[in-house]
Amino acid sequence: MLVDGLDGFLARLADTKTYASKFDGALMDNIIDYFTYVVVPALFLYASDVLPSGWGIVGACAILLASAFQFSRTDAKTDDHYFTGFPSYWNIVAIYTLILGLNPWANLVILLFLVVLVFVPIKYVYPTRSTQLRTLTLVLIGIYTVMSIWALFVSFPTMPNWMILATFLFFGYYFALSIWLTFKTRKPKAEAPSVTN
Repeated sequence: MLVDGLDGFLARLADTKTYASKFDGALMDNIIDYFTYVVVPALFLYASDVLPSGWGIVGACAILLASAFQFSRTDAKTDDHYFTGFPSYWNIVAIYTLILGLNPWANLVILLFLVVLVFVPIKYVYPTRSTQLRTLTLVLIGIYTVMSIWALFVSFPTMPNWMILATFLFFGYYFALSIWLTFKTRKPKAEAPSVTN
């Protein structure tokens, strides 16, 4: 996630459009993102015991196919800098299936619910590009990142309850902001022309 947050900035800083004009950085970014955000978590879900026995392949295939659809959409990233449909944050989902220690069937239901959200046209905040409440969002992401790194090195695969609650408050903020902005930025439908006799 750290690399994903910095690669675009570094590419613009190095002016790759000028000095590597035959290289499609956006395509490379999508390939790397699909591998790290989708393929690796799918492998984890398949190989671990966080999903019910025999259902690991179902969970893995569900996120591989849903994300392949999403990555192929021309409006996957909107012109006003949002993600269309639930972004492929499967690496985060996979980590929480391990940390929370929920029943495997509960994990499967949550996973399939998020797969469905991939196809629901909600505009999710693109943290480093969206302009609405950007400073607050980036500050909260910074706090979440520091807590995650601390938990990774100090207590993983467990996490203190207060930290789990704090991260879920952030997720709640992220989802609420995304839904609010979806309705706020929705273009009104043009009225049908009236028919006169």
